Amino acid sequence: MRGAGRRRSARAEGRAWLVRALALALALVSLQLGSLISPAYACGCGAMVPSGATRVSVDRETSVVDWDGRTEQIVMRLTVRGDAPEAAWVMPVPHRASVELGDPSLFSELAALTAPVQATRHYFWPRSDDWPFAGSGSSADGVGAPSAGAPPVRVVGRERLGPFDVARLAATDPEALQTWLADNGFELPDRLATALKPYADRKWEYVAIRLAPKDGNSPLGGDLDPLRLRFASDRPVYPMRLSKLASTPQQLGLYVLAAHRMEPRGAIGGEAPQVTYAGRIDPGSVREDTGALAAMTGGEPVFVTAIEQSFPRPERIDGDHELRAADTDNPYRTVVFTDRLLTAGGVPVWLLSLLGAALSAAAAALLVLRIRRRRPVVPPPPVMVPPPLG
Repeated sequence: MRGAGRRRSARAEGRAWLVRALALALALVSLQLGSLISPAYACGCGAMVPSGATRVSVDRETSVVDWDGRTEQIVMRLTVRGDAPEAAWVMPVPHRASVELGDPSLFSELAALTAPVQATRHYFWPRSDDWPFAGSGSSADGVGAPSAGAPPVRVVGRERLGPFDVARLAATDPEALQTWLADNGFELPDRLATALKPYADRKWEYVAIRLAPKDGNSPLGGDLDPLRLRFASDRPVYPMRLSKLASTPQQLGLYVLAAHRMEPRGAIGGEAPQVTYAGRIDPGSVREDTGALAAMTGGEPVFVTAIEQSFPRPERIDGDHELRAADTDNPYRTVVFTDRLLTAGGVPVWLLSLLGAALSAAAAALLVLRIRRRRPVVPPPPVMVPPPLG
């Protein structure tokens, strides 16, 4: 009887363990499915959201900001990945903007012109991956509020630009703007109205962008077509405040074209901005093909400042990038060093130095020995016998 009772108890414990294991497995599956279905807000210029139970994330945003003292242009390109066939985002602008497709070659031209310089740096003593340790391998505020009685959302213009459905909007009420966007096919985060309030208070306008490729079944991926925005501005600004809605770390690459070297006023919640290039470029005098850059600057020389910044915790973003002239126009270019062991004729110099020192020591020892052998032997002085006493 006791044995039967123990067997029933063991079976009951086994069933209980199985139930707990199944519950844990279901919880893990539910958590995984939730992470796939939840939208990923990602865009340094605003908030991007996919449609439906899909996901999309922006791996990198690269933008060119051109400012001539009165007018600002922003050419923006996003690199995305995910399984969403379409997505939308919004870009606040301090004044009314015109929108058109940008030239993708602008980014390749600037990348070539501002690429790091490759240089070789030699070291004397061997390191862990050198012989004999590891073989012989080498090593603005807006101006003018809308008139009284204006509708809370006013459509300034709406265009189809390639794969983009672009709506240019003026809005005084963030809640009304969010409702209009939702009613017109722009699915954006629920928290958008709160994030838009600082822009509404400053009477900014908005460019809402819905990306819907002709082949609606193809997921978004890779480099999207760039967009070019142009608006009046008495100071250069790059909108970033809406990126606090992003759920993934953000990476921003910014080229600033102006009369002088430029810099952000602050980090706005991200890591410290890093200047990777600063220098004056004349599109008409460089060897590289600079047709897109010349078209953007009117062929005139321009000071180019390339800035990289990471936002590991986007929720900390607390403002827009306000750009200002640096104290000096000192040029700068990133130098990427390749460290190589110093050699002569393929032989490490440290080894030649040790061999040379050993040979020198041996030669010195032989020389001392030879000198000692050639030195004449001096006979000992004669022994003087004392005279006899008496």
